[in-house]
Amino acid sequence: MTEMDRDAMDRDRDVEILSKETVFKGYFQVDRYRLRHRTFAGGWSEEMVREVFERGHAVVVLLYDPDRDKVALIEQFRPGAYAAGWHPWLVECVAGIIEEGEHPDEVARRETREEAGSDPTDMIHIGDYLVTAGGSSESCKLYCARVDSSIIAGTHGLAHEGEDIRVFVIDPAEALAMCRDGRINNAMAVLAIQWLIMERDGLRARWLGA
Repeated sequence: MTEMDRDAMDRDRDVEILSKETVFKGYFQVDRYRLRHRTFAGGWSEEMVREVFERGHAVVVLLYDPDRDKVALIEQFRPGAYAAGWHPWLVECVAGIIEEGEHPDEVARRETREEAGSDPTDMIHIGDYLVTAGGSSESCKLYCARVDSSIIAGTHGLAHEGEDIRVFVIDPAEALAMCRDGRINNAMAVLAIQWLIMERDGLRARWLGA
């Protein structure tokens, strides 16, 4: 799809919602859509029925210490990984859901305090992406936060939310090695670490004035 094609496709004009109903509502929500959309050849697609998992939208925060050239990551239990037959304790970046009325920047700072026991001294917005657009509306807003890694350690999280989160500090090269050998196997952490490897020199120059 070219940029011209993308510009030509309009979200509201070229998608017709025939019906929408909530078929499940618990910790998360599932909505069922009946819809059709315009095709690249012209005309309209056949009617399709799709369930969409409504999880909300999230922030993801890569914690980086440019003074020591260290990355702080977290590890916690994930039921989705367990259900998929994978080892359910995943190495990740700090992350959290944006509640209605919250600003993503403040969510990023709050989650950094709750999950890593640290307050960012600076933070940049890297970009946004969809997690799994084929079946979920969830998007992630990705940040890199400047932290002091010398005081990051231990376990954190909110007990009333069932969180048991271990935080640890490693070299960026080791983080990349963990992505390569599968010790880090979730997309949000892999994306963030690969971004850091590409942009680390410029990021350190920005934050250290080098």
